[in-house]
Amino acid sequence: VGDGGCGMIPMLTPQWSAPEGVRAAFSLRSGGTSAPPWDTLNVGAHVGDSPASVRVNRQRLVSALELPAEPLWLEQVHGIEVHTALEGARGVDVGEARPVADAAVTRSVDVVLAIQVADCLPVLLTDLQGSRVAAAHAGWRGLAGGILGNTLSQYTGNPSSLMAYLGPAIGPTAFEVGDDVRDAFMTTHDQSARAFSPGVKPGKWWADIYALARMQLQHMGIQRIYGGTHCTFNEADHFFSYRRDGA
Repeated sequence: VGDGGCGMIPMLTPQWSAPEGVRAAFSLRSGGTSAPPWDTLNVGAHVGDSPASVRVNRQRLVSALELPAEPLWLEQVHGIEVHTALEGARGVDVGEARPVADAAVTRSVDVVLAIQVADCLPVLLTDLQGSRVAAAHAGWRGLAGGILGNTLSQYTGNPSSLMAYLGPAIGPTAFEVGDDVRDAFMTTHDQSARAFSPGVKPGKWWADIYALARMQLQHMGIQRIYGGTHCTFNEADHFFSYRRDGA
């Protein structure tokens, strides 16, 4: 974790072999203007934070990363819909309607895709040519429901030409779930059992959301998979966590 050359706003820069021209970054929770419990660089307009603070935080992000456009913020609903961002797609002001989807894809240069998370898994995708990019919000509901498969369905050609980066999410030592979550994965992917270990109480399991995503991506033919090393729950100085903070 470092500032990545982004001024006073600390960033996490993905270490992957993305082609030249494809840029990616994860903002951390510091460097913004929001008061607790959204302190300080909250960019979510849907969580009760001051709209003015969110607006300033987003502007700081655009400036620090020298983005070519306002990111295309989505109305994320833990679903499996994928939005196709066409040329000229731009984000809207705080409070205005956004595309309802949990992933976005684009072929257009200078379109900025964005995913917001606070424990759920952000997945970035690109092909070797850098001609298409995608970003997906993959919480357990989205993963079990097929958000990654739906996102990949927007691509043509051999999946082996794609690569993925697994951004910061809740780690396997902090994500305790019930039988319902484990069963949701077991019904569609038998090998999912490897991503669950017994919890403290009967009917509880420790879930490895990174492992679940890797299994699905590999099953779909993607072998170049990077990231998956952080824990939003345990790294409180860097990341927001709904499960840890309740906000």
